[in-house]
Amino acid sequence: MSTTVTVSHNTPAVGRLLAAALTLLGVTATILVIAAVPARAATTAGIDVSHWQGSINWTSVRNSGIEFAYIKATEGTSYKDPRFNTNYVAAYNAGVIRGAYHFALPDRSSGAVQANYLASNGGAWSADSRTLPAALDIEHNPYGAMCYGLSQSAMRSWINDFLATYRSRTGRYAVIYTTTSWWTSCTGNWTGPWSNHPLWIARWSSSPGTLPAGAPYWSFWQYTASGSVAGVAGAVDRNHWNGTRARLVALANNT
Repeated sequence: MSTTVTVSHNTPAVGRLLAAALTLLGVTATILVIAAVPARAATTAGIDVSHWQGSINWTSVRNSGIEFAYIKATEGTSYKDPRFNTNYVAAYNAGVIRGAYHFALPDRSSGAVQANYLASNGGAWSADSRTLPAALDIEHNPYGAMCYGLSQSAMRSWINDFLATYRSRTGRYAVIYTTTSWWTSCTGNWTGPWSNHPLWIARWSSSPGTLPAGAPYWSFWQYTASGSVAGVAGAVDRNHWNGTRARLVALANNT
């Protein structure tokens, strides 16, 4: 009597043990090794919001499976989102891991001024398992020239100024939200931040695509601007975190 034992290529030892056992029973075993299907990488669901989403039921958001949210806090040097305080507290109370984000306007002031404005208006950090380091939203200028009238070297200096100041204020490396095309055009493929600062890539597609030069991987991926989530009226940006909730909590706590 003969039989075939089929095992994954990751478990050859198990196959050999099975074959030996069958041989002792007088059964001839043929080992057929097949390629294992790679495990799908874990991702965690999130959203990002501002006052444009209106009143949000954060308990419904959390119950729908949303684990984290980035919430607009500030823009430039004088604008604070009118719904930030409400959203930031309510998200926390609902069990959503939350972070603040700042929409950069590099033609209005120095990076240091805007980092201080963010840190003083909701972008500070505490190790409470639900507060992420704030994000710098640096992208196409909606009010004028794409790169805000700055040269690539000047833009790199501005971003570095913001990041250094935010770290000085909070002890954390800020997340950077951007697109690959903007980063390439406006910073000249600068690789400087990616050894420490998590990348939040924006690409409304089925994959994150090519990342900015030097970025080893994405940490957050905004994959659509027209998502639907219980508790939010109308369209909302949907995001993935590149890992489990436990790893997101580790980022929140800087552990």
